Amino acid sequence: MLRTHTCGELRISDVNKTVTLCGWIQKTRKLGGATFIDLRDRYGITQLIFSDDNAKGKNFSEEAFGRESVLKVSGIVIERESKNKNLSTGEIEIKLQHVEVLNTSITPPFTIEDETDGGDELRMKYRYLDLRRTVVRKNLELRHRMAIETRNYLDKQNFLEVETPVLIKSTPEGARDFVVPSRMNKDQFYALPQSPQTFKQLLMVSGFDRYYQIVKCFRDEDLRADRQPEFTQIDCEMSFVEQEDILQTFEGLTKHLFKSVKGIDIPEIPRISFAEAMKYYGNDKPDTRFEMKLVSLTADLVKGKGFKVFDDAELVVAICAKGAAEYTRKQLDELTEWVKRPQIGATGLIYARHNADGTIKSSVDKFYNEADLKKWSEACGSQPGDLILVLAGTEEKTRKAMSELRLEMGNRLGLRDKNKFSALWVIDFPLLEWNEGDPNLLASLAGRWHAKHHPFTSPKPEDFELLNTDPGAVRANAYDIVINGVEVGGGSIRIHNRDLQAKMFEVLGFTKEEAQKQFGFLMNAFEFGAPPHGGIAFGFDRLCSLFGGAESIRDFIAFPKNNSGRDVMIDSPSEISEEQLKELHIQIRNSN
Repeated sequence: MLRTHTCGELRISDVNKTVTLCGWIQKTRKLGGATFIDLRDRYGITQLIFSDDNAKGKNFSEEAFGRESVLKVSGIVIERESKNKNLSTGEIEIKLQHVEVLNTSITPPFTIEDETDGGDELRMKYRYLDLRRTVVRKNLELRHRMAIETRNYLDKQNFLEVETPVLIKSTPEGARDFVVPSRMNKDQFYALPQSPQTFKQLLMVSGFDRYYQIVKCFRDEDLRADRQPEFTQIDCEMSFVEQEDILQTFEGLTKHLFKSVKGIDIPEIPRISFAEAMKYYGNDKPDTRFEMKLVSLTADLVKGKGFKVFDDAELVVAICAKGAAEYTRKQLDELTEWVKRPQIGATGLIYARHNADGTIKSSVDKFYNEADLKKWSEACGSQPGDLILVLAGTEEKTRKAMSELRLEMGNRLGLRDKNKFSALWVIDFPLLEWNEGDPNLLASLAGRWHAKHHPFTSPKPEDFELLNTDPGAVRANAYDIVINGVEVGGGSIRIHNRDLQAKMFEVLGFTKEEAQKQFGFLMNAFEFGAPPHGGIAFGFDRLCSLFGGAESIRDFIAFPKNNSGRDVMIDSPSEISEEQLKELHIQIRNSN
């Protein structure tokens, strides 16, 4: 080894030791005849003191002491006169006896410090430099720790880690596939897996009753802060289980990760149905760090008073913002403009102040007297000092808009503390949803039923018959785990009967021939004694960003793509040569 110690481990107890360190120059400072150098490696920073009369150098020059040059240094550990409480090594420094310049660096394109002056795109172009920053390194250390603890927990639960193929068959369900041409099989293509779903089910048929994998998955979908074209899942499957068994097992994993990684004991995770989540929060991944539930104002409370907005509305829904009655007219006008943005889609905002003296005044006092408004207050549970906010319109659009307004008010009132964690199981999802043309799905799937989770999810046993009469009413034997309003995992009990799986494909619009062509291997396997089974997959990148208190998963991926799906560091995707195209039997058509 070139070094005896790292730049993060020396302490006051090491004074008078002769040590050798290697690392990068964080910064240099000249004071009189001495040069002070902060030497950085993955483990920390150690201050060096260098002067012409106490050190000799190899490949030494003033230029070699520029930022990010790589040094090997030897010297004596001494106590610092001016100690730095912000550094773990802040009580000592190294009085240098020998300096060897291992490599010099040109001036970096941005400052490699926690508070860098580099923008996202620049840092992604030079990601190998960005990874030198302590804040980014700590994110990847957190990711490593979470992977280790996941494996520790699942190993103790008798799960077996099995790798599944990366080159698989393209299927028309779910998001768009990334496809890979086969050189040896002309005009045929592999697909990169959106998940190992069918393979882990086949492992259950094979008798591997507890499987897991921390696995790369690929989806060609529109990107945002919590999506990447390639991402990582904690993928798990179990045989001879019911829904309760899976919830208990993976609630255990969640608690283990919080305890071992964050030092937090989380309580038993509550459960609500999909219907309750939509009713009280307006979405199926509610942030339960704060209350502020949606309250539907019934017809007897709001209609028949001459206010056309409410009279014509399919839904009138309210939230009670605790302590916000002091909002100024300017703040309320700004909030009104916020809900009218295209992303939210509300046509306007009604409000009622529950004043400190107990009176209630609203923006629609022309139509509603104080007795009417007190009924609103009773429905919403408001107290003096609270602000009632009301939206009206069509059911789906208005509930979604109020869900967004609830989250926005949670932000404005400081209720969404990233250091507070609230987990929730959401169960009893609809099995199917009608696809009018989701941009993340193939166009051929428009105008037909689409599996809300995937086509291998089992209906609730009591809803089997509804597949024939009312598919939209069928509930899935499925579950999501939500933390702080982020869906971090989801799964289901699977179909393990060939006839039921064939029926599911029929409801989804597959012909028998299409179903056999796409999924015949799985349906055939079900004829050889498939056990009851189910599983779950956690979004590992999302889980890491949640534990790290960040909104973007990119900070927890070593080499992420940007929002256009590009790796700007290596300039990918890119064109390939004519020779490669010819070998792959691909002809690029000129769009002109």
